[in-house]
Amino acid sequence: MTQISVMIADDHPLIVEGLTSVLARHGLTVLGSASDAPAVADTFMTLQPDVLVLDLRFGDGGIGGLDVLQALLARQASAKVVIYTQFDQDEVIREAYKRGAKAFVTKNTDPSELADTIARVHQGETVFMPSIATRLALMSVRGDESPLAKLQPREVEVFKLMAQGLTNVEIAERMNLSPKTISTTSQSIKDHLGIHRPADITLLAVRCGLIEP
Repeated sequence: MTQISVMIADDHPLIVEGLTSVLARHGLTVLGSASDAPAVADTFMTLQPDVLVLDLRFGDGGIGGLDVLQALLARQASAKVVIYTQFDQDEVIREAYKRGAKAFVTKNTDPSELADTIARVHQGETVFMPSIATRLALMSVRGDESPLAKLQPREVEVFKLMAQGLTNVEIAERMNLSPKTISTTSQSIKDHLGIHRPADITLLAVRCGLIEP
């Protein structure tokens, strides 16, 4: 059987060490790891593993795992990524698949299931574990209330900065746009989402996994 190579992206050394040992017992070889979000894509491009096991939350509080996923697939569209995380809000699960993840596994899953999922992803499958499949089905019935579904890409970026407490002037400087443009955009965002209090905007962004809590 062909040996499957794996890279782990997680900022907890004990998890990396534990996964390396567990996956080895299931015939999977861990080539290396990355502990901070900005290094993930470069490390992946260097190691070229068959499958990346990616956490969604990194301790630096900056780039999140969903952005890492998107950036990596922009550089190498064929990359096969398994999300492995405790950060499992419904909107985050759906967004991970939408951005190109091949599987979503929670950290309370039996290691043998993770190993099996990695093997299936390596074979070209997109894997939906039963509990995840059920939640995705329920979301389809309820409809999509996520800002990611209601806002344009630029509006999502403004929304994330609003949720972090930046003023319109600060957002304008960050995005190299005029304060008037940001003011208009932020009002449009509030109207689309039906929320206006800064605390509610922050709460929604955290719930949807767009910013770190």
